[in-house]
Amino acid sequence: MFLRILLLLLLALNLGVGVWLFLAPQPQAHAFAPTDPGVAELVLLSERDRGGDASAAELSTAPEPAADLRNDTCVSIGPFPTQADMRAALNSLTPLVPRIQYRDAHTTETRGFWVFLPAQPSREKALMLARALSNKGVRDYYVVTAGDQQNTISLGLFHEQANAQKRVNEIAALGFAPQQIARTEDLPVYWIDFAQHGSRPVDWRAHVNAQLNLRQQAVTCF
Repeated sequence: MFLRILLLLLLALNLGVGVWLFLAPQPQAHAFAPTDPGVAELVLLSERDRGGDASAAELSTAPEPAADLRNDTCVSIGPFPTQADMRAALNSLTPLVPRIQYRDAHTTETRGFWVFLPAQPSREKALMLARALSNKGVRDYYVVTAGDQQNTISLGLFHEQANAQKRVNEIAALGFAPQQIARTEDLPVYWIDFAQHGSRPVDWRAHVNAQLNLRQQAVTCF
């Protein structure tokens, strides 16, 4: 009997709690701000780009009118021996011209002159020719023993061509047939191309290192 009454009491209690929860007012959810007060909301680039047509965006600088482009002339100055020289000139000229660019190139530079007797068919013949030079009183020579010029007899390296030619004449007067070639080296150089208004050419020499041996040449406009 007691257990039945206890069961009825628990059932009534559960029903009362259920009715109270059903009829009780529901608390409204508090909406939090996406950012703190005074802080701008973040916007993705993709969301920002959709806000307007990119083709309608205002240009940072006004394009040069077509009429002005037809009046432009383009020149190239160089060669600059080092990239540092080219960069310094580029920085000085950029504010003065409507368009500017640089490019790499290569040049062949003479590093001196070599006087020699041509390669002999064998080591023995090269030594025989060397002894003949020695018998004529020639002391400053060298028999090349390896490489592309093997069995060639070197008669000297000269910085000035006049000195090399003098050596050729001396050896030829002794009855030999010396030859002379220029020693060259392929070196990188740099050029700057820029556009200028035909009626207002740029005095570029006033803005570059005067010690550089530069020249100007016309190029197709870019």
